[in-house]
Amino acid sequence: MDLDLAQVRAFTATAEELHFGRAAARLGITQQGLSKRVARLEAALGVRLLERDARGVALTAAGSQFLEPARRLLSQGERAVATVRGAGAGRPLRIDVWGHLYAPMRTLAQAVDAAPGLEVEPVPGRDLPSVAAALLRGESDAGFGRVHALPDGADAGLTHRLVRLEPVDALLSVDHPLAGRDTLAPTDLRGSVLRYPAAVDRLDFLTRFATRFGIDGRVGSTNLGLEHFLDQVGADPTCFSLVPADGPLPDRPGVRTVPLADPTPLYAWSLLWRSDREADRDPDRDGQLDFLLRAFTAEAARSRWLEYDPARDWLPDADEAALQP
Repeated sequence: MDLDLAQVRAFTATAEELHFGRAAARLGITQQGLSKRVARLEAALGVRLLERDARGVALTAAGSQFLEPARRLLSQGERAVATVRGAGAGRPLRIDVWGHLYAPMRTLAQAVDAAPGLEVEPVPGRDLPSVAAALLRGESDAGFGRVHALPDGADAGLTHRLVRLEPVDALLSVDHPLAGRDTLAPTDLRGSVLRYPAAVDRLDFLTRFATRFGIDGRVGSTNLGLEHFLDQVGADPTCFSLVPADGPLPDRPGVRTVPLADPTPLYAWSLLWRSDREADRDPDRDGQLDFLLRAFTAEAARSRWLEYDPARDWLPDADEAALQP
């Protein structure tokens, strides 16, 4: 069968946003037009890819299986177009971004704004393993998010540079016993359950935080977007989570954030790329990537993004090692 790339693109955008309105806005089409494209794709494939109900949008088992091949198909289409247009001349730097509940676009946008003339195409990635695989296949130019070692050497051939350390706050229900405090130490949270905004095995930072500060209660969630996650935390006064101190949160009356200190946990953002760029040499892409790295360096110095005091702050060991020259 012949797949319609516009329909495939509509599906991937919806799968990544888990929201028809946001996906339609991202593609610059109406929500009705987006729904029709997804429905036609499902009819052509003969399976349901997305579940839609009053709670939102979720991937079916078939949709989860189709998502990565769909991304590869779109990427190969873009590469085919770039080939006939002349070796990627003028092509924006494709950056796969993950960790969306921690709002990575804020940091990426600040660095890009400091680099006039740099063209980037941010693309939502599912998680670090999927972004690493896309980079190694040559489907993306760079990745942006929190980097940690992957099992079985799945990140071999990649390198990264830590570009920002961001303090995190505790996110609590207003009915949580500690919600009235002005600040909290991480150890104050030992009697609470750490709620993950996705599956427990996908969020390395939260696991390392819980292990370091003796938090035994841990529960995963289905990632249905930030608003849904805030509602989950707000409805459970026994749990907490962590969110960036500078991150914008939707107005939700049932939750509040409390700064963490003694020590202050820091979330590490990194830029990730293939270490052996000579294997797929593209001078235009490499020049843009170097330009972006310089922009991150300049913005980190200007905004004091890499300040770290081990007597005051906490980082997972691997992140702390990445700071060493």
